[in-house]
Amino acid sequence: MQRLIPTLLAATLACGSLQAMAGADLVLYNGKVFTAEPGQALMQAVAVKDGKILQVGSDAQINALADASTQRIDLAGKVLMPGMIDTHSHPVLGAVASLGANLADEVKPLPELEQWILAELKEDRGRAADVILISGVSSAYWEKSRELGQVFNQGRWAEQPLVLSGIDGHTGWANSAMLKRLKLDAAQVKGMSEQDRSYVGHEADFTPNGFFSESRWDAVRSQVPAPSEAFMLKATREAVRINNQYGVTAWMDAAANAGSEDSLFDFKPTEHSYGVLPLYRALAEKGELNAHVAALLLANSKSRPADLEVLAKVAKAFEGVPNLSFPGIKIFVDGVLEYPGQTAAMLEPYKNSQKNGQLLVEPEHFGALVAAAEQRDWIVHMHAVGDRAVRESLNGVAYARKLSSTPRAHSISHLQVVDPADFPRFKQLGVIASMQMLWATAENYTVELVKPYISASAYSHQYPANSLEHAGATIAGASDWPVSSPNPWNAIAQAITRTGPLGVLNAKESVDRQVMFRAYTLNAAKTLRLDQHIGSLAPGKQADLIVLDRDVFKVSNEELFDTQVLKTFFAGKQVYAPAS
Repeated sequence: MQRLIPTLLAATLACGSLQAMAGADLVLYNGKVFTAEPGQALMQAVAVKDGKILQVGSDAQINALADASTQRIDLAGKVLMPGMIDTHSHPVLGAVASLGANLADEVKPLPELEQWILAELKEDRGRAADVILISGVSSAYWEKSRELGQVFNQGRWAEQPLVLSGIDGHTGWANSAMLKRLKLDAAQVKGMSEQDRSYVGHEADFTPNGFFSESRWDAVRSQVPAPSEAFMLKATREAVRINNQYGVTAWMDAAANAGSEDSLFDFKPTEHSYGVLPLYRALAEKGELNAHVAALLLANSKSRPADLEVLAKVAKAFEGVPNLSFPGIKIFVDGVLEYPGQTAAMLEPYKNSQKNGQLLVEPEHFGALVAAAEQRDWIVHMHAVGDRAVRESLNGVAYARKLSSTPRAHSISHLQVVDPADFPRFKQLGVIASMQMLWATAENYTVELVKPYISASAYSHQYPANSLEHAGATIAGASDWPVSSPNPWNAIAQAITRTGPLGVLNAKESVDRQVMFRAYTLNAAKTLRLDQHIGSLAPGKQADLIVLDRDVFKVSNEELFDTQVLKTFFAGKQVYAPAS
């Protein structure tokens, strides 16, 4: 038997050598290849084998790896990059909204809005059983709650429940027929705690006007009949398709364990809170999950370390699902900045209310929760809009840093207002800035609904990407779809120009395109804790690739905004090309 061992070993080594000598499965050559590897210049070509990057180099080097069975693609000078990565998204919800009646943030005069809704209903969009549900509604409508009531509380709407779901995910409006179903009246509002009452728009006599925010909005949303399982699977498939269309091959799902019936802002998860996870698993089992999904498990903002055990059981239930990973937890630290919501936690009070918004975490306990997450080898991804929320998020990480010898790369998302004193803390604490740069625009949301209500200093530090970059922070790209488009090219261009219908928002905070290319590739992969596998084109990493229709290193910022993806590859397999 011992005599056979050298023979078997030799045969094994020979087999391995033959495999190594076999040609690449795919070569893409004659292009401008951005690898996202630090300090590496543009290359010409890429070779792929078994779904992974075999080599990146010159045309001569890469073509030498091909044989008769290799698929060859002449890039004809086109740009090839790693797949884009989104560090904060809700893709299934985004796809659900896209398949229904969706205003997509457009503001229409109320008579036009009514006619638009009626037209959508004729096209069989906008019904959730007997409730009419309109998605993507601009916050600009909320200061017109009385006017909304004058249109949608009478006539054909008197007995028809109608819900307008805010595009920000934190706010919405319901007509009187829906309020009747909820059994919500002045007496109920009067009997609420001061905090809950602050989430309900009401008159002086406590009569609700239909506007809701945060947990009270959740109470309304949870009463809208849920779509069927078949529809949800269709939406999940559509979420993958849309992302692939934009060149996105990985994302962090920022509340994967929360379902449509759950209260996001006062979420109390159980070990059976599965949210959209079964949908991802169903697609994976069919071989259709053509993206990496880093699923964040939403925890209650006031969670204690022991509460994380139920989340660990959820992750365990989906262990081993292809292309699905569980990097850590998501925490809401505050709400939104825009009037009339004003639930973002601010260091200085809002001018109209003299209140500081809502800090959802308890500072005296939050650090212990971050430390407990680290002990489980989890990151904490924090929703923080206001400058006080950002500071308390950083304070929580600072506490954990004192206890841990192996710090994790936690992340804070949104970062609408950051106090300058906190800029250097991101680098000091190793906290990644997950930023939705499509929001860095002078428009209704950042000017008319914000500027009159916050201090001039805070207003001047909206979406401070350049300040954070110069302070050494790692910037990562994000969309928060369906709050805004999942198209990274729009966000990349917006980060540079910061222009909008009302001018330029803090021009000094503009960043260059190289910063944003890194933000959507290797930096984003670090945020998902997948940088050893994706995020750059290096031998051994998965071959997630995109081919673009223009030279994104040379075109104008306006042309950059409209960049189109010609091909998307996931694990070396083409998963998207535009219809011919």
